[in-house]
Amino acid sequence: MQHIRKRLIHIMRCHGITRKNIHRLFHYDPTLKAIYTMSLEQLHQNLSIPRHKTAKAYNDLHNTTLISQIKEDEKNYHILTIVDEDYPTVLKPIKDPPLVLYGMGNLSLLTKNPTISVIGTRKPSHEAIPKIKHIVQPLVMENWVIVSGMARGIDSFAHQLALKHKGMTIAVLGGGFHHIYPKENKPLFRNIANDGLVLSEYPPNTPPQRFYFPERNRIISGLSFGTLVIEATAKSGTLITVDQALDQGREVYAVPGTPIIPQTKGCHQMIQDGAKLIHHAEDLKEDWDNLREYWSF
Repeated sequence: MQHIRKRLIHIMRCHGITRKNIHRLFHYDPTLKAIYTMSLEQLHQNLSIPRHKTAKAYNDLHNTTLISQIKEDEKNYHILTIVDEDYPTVLKPIKDPPLVLYGMGNLSLLTKNPTISVIGTRKPSHEAIPKIKHIVQPLVMENWVIVSGMARGIDSFAHQLALKHKGMTIAVLGGGFHHIYPKENKPLFRNIANDGLVLSEYPPNTPPQRFYFPERNRIISGLSFGTLVIEATAKSGTLITVDQALDQGREVYAVPGTPIIPQTKGCHQMIQDGAKLIHHAEDLKEDWDNLREYWSF
């Protein structure tokens, strides 16, 4: 098993090889060993990727510098793979679970319950912080784990509140640990790594890309029994996480607000569409009490 996990970590870093490709490899070779003996043509045929990407993948498979970098990263970070016993059980059933996760901080947070995702707009209104204090702070004080994406706005507020009250928080990033985005959140990143847990499915030296952020949202929602939206505009990227949560069979909660500001329009639409309206922390506690017996993986 140790050899399989090492191959999986390496293959995931090879240019042009996707999670879909790796699932295909697992299907006909559970050891992931055969790929290392394939010729360029065999690699092209078996992975069904363009030839220019095949060449890059082939070079990475035999790149000793890359292998050395992985060994160095194993010394500095937690690395979880889907074949490991301590891989988060809540993520295994979701659609397209991450095959490799890099972590900094306290991995035991992945086994804590209840865990809730707290998300929202990057440009919050003046109501946002009072809403978070009113609803999320009581949860933090009762040892709920707060998951978010360390983005500007609501995400950062949620993490900061958890840290301020010595609570538990997990940040899921849209890039590697060496390229924190936004840059002003580097101190927050360090604080979460010290007192909480930071996760990313991207290797540490991977710069963030636009499509990484919606991609990581499935992990944010997947780690939690429910997703709480504090504020969202009508066309907010926050709604991507909501869609992921619904697809995963997770609960979706929304906080109402003043109807004349744009930051509440997304939440109001979600409530009209069936999301549970949240007035205060007790609403979430009651829901968790009703769900906890079914929340086991």
